Amino acid sequence: MESPGDPGPIDNSVLYDQDNHVSSAVWDGQERGVLRCHEHTSLLDQWKLTPKQIELVEKAGFRYLRMIPAINFDSALIAALVERWRRETNTFHLPVGEMAITLEDVALLLGLAIDGEPVIGVTNSTPTSLCEKLLGRVPEDLTGGMVKLTWLKEFFSQCPKDASIEEIVRRTRAYLLYLVGSTIFSTTTGNKVPVMYLSLFEDFDKAGKFAWGAAALAFLYRALGNASLKTQSTISGSLTLLQCWSYFRLNVGRPRLNQELNQGCFPLVLWWKGKQSGSRMRCGIVSYRKALDCLKPSDVEWLPYKDIDHTEIPEEIKNTLTLLSSKTMLICFEKAERHLPDRCLRQFGMLQGIPKDVQRWERKSRAYDHGVDILGKMQSELDEWSMRRLHIVEGDDDVDEGEYMQWYQKITRKFVGRLTSVESEFKGKVEALNEIANMLDRFSEDGMDSRDRNLLDEVKDIVHKYLIDEVEDSQKKIGTKSTKKRKRKDVSTLDLSMQ
Repeated sequence: MESPGDPGPIDNSVLYDQDNHVSSAVWDGQERGVLRCHEHTSLLDQWKLTPKQIELVEKAGFRYLRMIPAINFDSALIAALVERWRRETNTFHLPVGEMAITLEDVALLLGLAIDGEPVIGVTNSTPTSLCEKLLGRVPEDLTGGMVKLTWLKEFFSQCPKDASIEEIVRRTRAYLLYLVGSTIFSTTTGNKVPVMYLSLFEDFDKAGKFAWGAAALAFLYRALGNASLKTQSTISGSLTLLQCWSYFRLNVGRPRLNQELNQGCFPLVLWWKGKQSGSRMRCGIVSYRKALDCLKPSDVEWLPYKDIDHTEIPEEIKNTLTLLSSKTMLICFEKAERHLPDRCLRQFGMLQGIPKDVQRWERKSRAYDHGVDILGKMQSELDEWSMRRLHIVEGDDDVDEGEYMQWYQKITRKFVGRLTSVESEFKGKVEALNEIANMLDRFSEDGMDSRDRNLLDEVKDIVHKYLIDEVEDSQKKIGTKSTKKRKRKDVSTLDLSMQ
């Protein structure tokens, strides 16, 4: 039974993990604040690449990613978006329906290939042997199979003019490891990157055949899912992709774009680089949360790329866009995440009907260590990716979107923030209880027999007990010293009124 102000879901068959989601904590007054954002791009421009290195980087599939400068993150906006992300469906649940960062977005915003071989490598070599073989040196600290980005920059960021081909190749591999480790595969462990990615850069021609965009999306999906749990306080992955996706699609926290300076650039993330015209006051997470809770259809750009000059899109990217609405499994080593375009069809210019239930899948743990047979562990996911061209989602012109929205209102979390705070709600209840207590106190006992007096005393005891329970429950949710003081004050006030 739905109660007034109930955020949902009424039917938890879709969002079955609601109790662990951050929105449950927010509803109970447990604010975690903004997330610590981990994307380590600030020092990327200090790498000085030779023309030969640039040639190898482009051959490996990173022609456009290396062009993207560091952007200033709006941590509050990112945290508010995470509160709307649901790992059960790999979509944002918004008042207008479900939306997602899709293969189309990663191809156009980052310029990464969304078709090709799955990003999964052999992990039966030790991190030490990989570094020795592919970099020519080994760091002192390889804890957890990870290397510090600062170490890579210190020893490989400046390529001598007279460097041998072998030295150029090693320094380029180090740069690529730094590039992915600071952008699309950034981790919450700090300034580190797993050495296992290094194996992908042994052969630059082979590296250029990987579906780097699909892997970046798998990694970001996993990071969003982890960050959406109420126990988490950090987020990683391509936050540049996340924030710029929001800029293109949602009129929430969007800076004013200086189109004359940036329009026509590719990848499209570059539209938001440099100075933006007009002043922009960043909001706090509560303001962004309210804006998303009140999001209207007019605040959404379902097709933000439709008016873009498609001659600006490189042919190698354009040719892969046939996969943009493929319902498939995205893979980045042990991270496999479902790409579910059937849940956000309006982003592809189609009508949205009620989607099929999401087939649950196992989210496997990381496999950085020596000796892990990751290919054997991922066979079913690899099979699904191999069938990606057979599962292109198509629209239905006879769909009733009104029927979809009726269904959606029952299965979604309609809003994250309360219309009134937990503390205000508590005050209202205490005031009501005190009013009841005062009415009971004014109730004349003249003419009552012992039975009626006993009943009146029972009602007073019930009100008193309910107040104590309410105060204790609110104290758990708010957990402030002022609550404890108020408890003593309110209980004593009620005691006096009932005497």
